[in-house]
Amino acid sequence: MEQSTEQTTEILLCLSPVEVANLKEGINFFRNKSTGKDYILYKSKSRLRACKNVCKHQGGLFIKDIEDLAGRSVRCTKHNWKLDVSTMKYINPPESFCQDELVVEMDENNGLLLLELNPPNPWDSEPRSPEELDFGEVQITYLTHACMDLKLGDKRMVFDPWLIGPAFARGWWLLHEPPSDWLERLCQADLIYISHLHSDHLSYPTLKKLAGRRPDIPIYVGNTERPVFWNLNQSGVQLTNINVVPFGIWQQVDKNLRFMILMDGVHPEMDTCIIVEYKGHKILNTVDCTRPNGGRLPTKVALMMSDFAGGASGFPMTFSGGKFTEEWKAQFIKTERKKLLNYKAQLVKNLQPRIYCPFAGYFVESHPSDKYIKETNTKNDPNELNNLIKKNSDVITWTPRPGATLDLGRMLKDPTDSKGIIEPPEGTKIYKDSWDFEPYLEILNAAVGDEIFLHSSWIKEYFTWAGFKDYNLVVRMIETDEDFNPFPGGYDYLVDFLDLSFPKERPQREHPYEEIRSRVDVIRHVVKNGLLWDELYIGFQTRLQRDPDIYHHLNAKPHENFKNSLMNEKQHKNLSLHLEYRKLTAKRLCFMTSAMDKFYVAFVICVYSLHL
Repeated sequence: MEQSTEQTTEILLCLSPVEVANLKEGINFFRNKSTGKDYILYKSKSRLRACKNVCKHQGGLFIKDIEDLAGRSVRCTKHNWKLDVSTMKYINPPESFCQDELVVEMDENNGLLLLELNPPNPWDSEPRSPEELDFGEVQITYLTHACMDLKLGDKRMVFDPWLIGPAFARGWWLLHEPPSDWLERLCQADLIYISHLHSDHLSYPTLKKLAGRRPDIPIYVGNTERPVFWNLNQSGVQLTNINVVPFGIWQQVDKNLRFMILMDGVHPEMDTCIIVEYKGHKILNTVDCTRPNGGRLPTKVALMMSDFAGGASGFPMTFSGGKFTEEWKAQFIKTERKKLLNYKAQLVKNLQPRIYCPFAGYFVESHPSDKYIKETNTKNDPNELNNLIKKNSDVITWTPRPGATLDLGRMLKDPTDSKGIIEPPEGTKIYKDSWDFEPYLEILNAAVGDEIFLHSSWIKEYFTWAGFKDYNLVVRMIETDEDFNPFPGGYDYLVDFLDLSFPKERPQREHPYEEIRSRVDVIRHVVKNGLLWDELYIGFQTRLQRDPDIYHHLNAKPHENFKNSLMNEKQHKNLSLHLEYRKLTAKRLCFMTSAMDKFYVAFVICVYSLHL
């Protein structure tokens, strides 16, 4: 395996003196014919700036933005994100990301070189040569979705345990039936890695079961800007041994076992991936990362696993109006799923792991009220991806089934070994055919009648605390029933984010407009418990229309601390006084709390983020 222990420089593109002389003012597109990679150069008089022609969102290609008369911006062909190449900042979504800039150098003949500076690979620090593994020494057992149980010598490690209950409010349910001994497996683990805060990876129903048996089990997460366990206290789950570790540094478990957590290049504030190394053999789990570690990953690892399915978004299934016909949605979904398959196949081809496993995509929209989503939101077939990989490389592929175990020592020595992968016993139930909906729906429904929603004042308080404003967008929020019809007695209101007002009618000025219909039980549960709006959007609990059809990236500001940065000094003081008053009165009124008590408790840990 190639190792890089010092910074390297890579030449990405060379332009001849004639090509340099012909550069036009503004935006110039180039392709390296030998690599097929695309680049953008921006010229402003004598100054040159350059970047890769790759959108940070999902790797789309940029083209000229015909709406920009100044000639400074480009538009992504996938989701219409826009980049101002003169500043290397994205302007749609606004104030969101900066594009990684390349180094521009002129040679002695007035030719031009585009250079990329590559820092040392962190996993190459203190390198270890692979040792021969005994049969049975390293075993990987698939449980469900993104959950793997790894036996690594005399240690056990578990990834992302979601084994009971729903994810994203009530929108996602497990496709596979977990092995019956899943709780015993979790209790026997020496450590657990949780990649990020989304509920198909951070499953509080699962962790509650585990905490009842082993509250002190060591859990490891990356030091993300949005803490993985930001909502732990509100969840009621009693876990006492959560370890937040820095990125890119080996964490030593024992003399043979270590792991390293890396951040995502597109969503570094929340997404992570992990490298586990045992006796020099690396296991790479990129989880849900869009661009894990900015695209720089170890090659020729023993085992690589990644997501593959697609469909983990409300777009476009929950959108209507304009171009969003059923035919357009079907074609878009088909095209996007194919792009994802090709991207994953190319990534595997580039990294050349010995073994590849598609996982973290085994969910289903099984609640009857989400029948439309289930039928529309088609997902990739893992076998189709594996077949595509095998056509283009010699990589061994594994489509996991619940309880199946891969023996890494056997597979590395002889991939044809019949004992290399042990499938679950014949007759084992693979797919779930029933789900225990009621306990989880009761939790959601309990929020509908909560006293904080008796008075409309909660609306202003909620959005004022969130603090997002000074953005020309008007949103209409409508509480609905199961079928997204207005809920009798529910709230229907406008929010004008330009001045954070709540008008009775849309303003007369020109403005983008969105209409968001949300199932009343879920939206009130989210507000009451201070949860992310991902529960609504990724969980398919909304229906949306927007005019014009553009992406809005809304982040509450200022962003200093994920939990409570949006409260100003006065709000902090009021909250402190309120909680102190509550402590005093609680001695006399043990179980009585006011509507505002509940409201403020929700707000302490609530973050409003709307990704459309």
